[in-house]
Amino acid sequence: MSFNFGMVSGGCPNFSAPVLHGLPWAEKCKSKMESPWRDVAWTEDRRETLMESISSYKPGSEALSEARVLLVGPVGAGKSSFISSVQSVFTGRFTNRAMVGSSSASFTKKLQLFNIRGRSPEQPTALVLCDVMGLGDGETTGLTLHDTLAIIKGHAPEGHKFSPEQPVRSETVGYVKKPSLKDKVHCVVFVVDASKVSSYTKGLGTTFQQLREHISDLGVHQVALLTHVDKVCQETARDITQVYNSRIVQQTMTKAGALLGMSTSYIVPVKNYSSELDVDENTDILLLSAVDHILQYVDLYFQDCAATYPKLSL
Repeated sequence: MSFNFGMVSGGCPNFSAPVLHGLPWAEKCKSKMESPWRDVAWTEDRRETLMESISSYKPGSEALSEARVLLVGPVGAGKSSFISSVQSVFTGRFTNRAMVGSSSASFTKKLQLFNIRGRSPEQPTALVLCDVMGLGDGETTGLTLHDTLAIIKGHAPEGHKFSPEQPVRSETVGYVKKPSLKDKVHCVVFVVDASKVSSYTKGLGTTFQQLREHISDLGVHQVALLTHVDKVCQETARDITQVYNSRIVQQTMTKAGALLGMSTSYIVPVKNYSSELDVDENTDILLLSAVDHILQYVDLYFQDCAATYPKLSL
């Protein structure tokens, strides 16, 4: 069976009915941009450069050996999956470092700190990713604003099990009364699911923006990850290198920025590993680029703290 379609400018067929791979041709043509809206070198050299940069990263402080980054987002956004995916890049195979659930309830209940290992277990990086239960629509479900700020300020002990009915207080077992710089969070990463951005509740949007205001008052920089981009764009699902050629992903990122009250320059798309057994070079590059983006804002935090903590050798 063959079709003889007329062509319009841009090489798109001049018709409206037929569908290819689940998308009408007209929509498919609109969804792919002629040039990428961000430039990425999808090469093995770039992957190696990023791995080396992250492996050798140091906070630039005599007082610190690690950079502590907190992942915050609703249940199922991909926080734990991102941690496991980043670790998988360095091990060269899929590793479930942070346990991932599949229900609508948060699988992670405790504050868990994951020191990302380098290419060998004996060579840990200086990056510590903090995993915690998912946000709720207020102070009655999920991780509350109060407890999130307690983590960022360094008061919440590792392993603390969170409950809206039992907020972190000075009486909490293991409570850190006088946290040092190493106990505090040095960057906050908001994690949102690209396939759910349009369906998130107004309550969650309010929670995000309240959090951002309070975190900004603490002087902590914030960025965001847009996960599951392969679920909103078929071209990207087939070829992750098309992520920055996708108008759909770009539009979804704009929606995420509005949800968070954040410029899209702070937001990066990622595809987490989930059912794969082996890693993929281009998926690795996207994940490593996200980590590199995060570390840039960690460094900004340390630069801001230099006056307060004289031992910071920046």
